Amino acid sequence: MNFYNCIVSFSFVILFTIQSFSQEDFYYRVWQLNNQDSIAGFKTTFLIDKPDKIKTQFGESLYFDGINDGLLINHNPVAGFTNFTIEILFMPDSSSNLDNYEQRFLHIKNSDDSRRILIELRLVRNNKWSLDTFIKSENSRCTLIDTSLQHPTNQWYHVALTYSDGLMKHYVNGNKELEGKVDYQPIDSEAKISIGVRQNMKSWFKGTISYISFTNKSLNPEEFLLLRKIHY
Repeated sequence: MNFYNCIVSFSFVILFTIQSFSQEDFYYRVWQLNNQDSIAGFKTTFLIDKPDKIKTQFGESLYFDGINDGLLINHNPVAGFTNFTIEILFMPDSSSNLDNYEQRFLHIKNSDDSRRILIELRLVRNNKWSLDTFIKSENSRCTLIDTSLQHPTNQWYHVALTYSDGLMKHYVNGNKELEGKVDYQPIDSEAKISIGVRQNMKSWFKGTISYISFTNKSLNPEEFLLLRKIHY
């Protein structure tokens, strides 16, 4: 299945300054997921249950069971960003529940759901998965998915979603898979983020998440912050 649907309407928190981006302020936030009760200093709420803390090659990480493990944080890490890059270091698991093939593992939205960012996957046959990303702003939206682009489960991956100047792109292990046009509008500081599930507690993720980073620029693959952690 190939699906490309874009509608454009015409009506640990860490801050760093990178010298190579001297023309404007550049900073990123890195979240290490190694505590169920607090991430990057922000208190979490369990949706419905909490993920397990496990040891991985990247240190302690959080394992989500794909049934009822999810976290909600009353904070928006991309608040006010006009451009952005979101990176995730994770290992998707195969699912024993055949109905749970749509798995959302990062969801940012404002209070009335008019602006939204989703990073998710689709489980396909033979224990493989495809990346699925979505951006919505009022009357503009874009979904990027191509289920012919498949990756084995039970391996560590770096995924990234970038946005700049009306164009969103997504990557797996530094390789661009898809891009599309969307009129993204910044999401306000009152928005929330969920990890491991949609905020309405549907589409549970099964697998492990180690790190998430948020940058206020659309990075190129050679600039990705978490990609260097993957050895493939």
